[in-house]
Amino acid sequence: MTTFDAIGIASTGLTVHRKWLDAVSDNIANANTVRSMDDSAFQARYVEVQEGAGTSGAYVKGAAFGSAAGRVTYDPDNPLANAEGYVRMPDIDLGTQMADLIMAQRGYQANAAVVDRAKTAYEAALQIGKN
Repeated sequence: MTTFDAIGIASTGLTVHRKWLDAVSDNIANANTVRSMDDSAFQARYVEVQEGAGTSGAYVKGAAFGSAAGRVTYDPDNPLANAEGYVRMPDIDLGTQMADLIMAQRGYQANAAVVDRAKTAYEAALQIGKN
């Protein structure tokens, strides 16, 4: 571990939380997407994260997706409804998505604060070295 690892490690956290924010935003935007019963429902996206080796931060491993079956809703007035009046909706809980949004936002802010404070500390160390 070197003196300047803090900024690099925090930047991996920024990337992870930004991608998590992207996934949550997409899920919220599509929470009410209606599909016909012949189609798959919008599949919620979840970010899979893995730790880095040693002190190298965290990384996005990939994405996992929610159920393509979604939830079947009775909406006979919807133009996509089948003969029985059913449509397919995503299986997305907005309460959970909002909690995830807040956690991802706070994680991003915390990592940005680490970068800012590490930068200040490094600048102070350089000033001490000049004297």
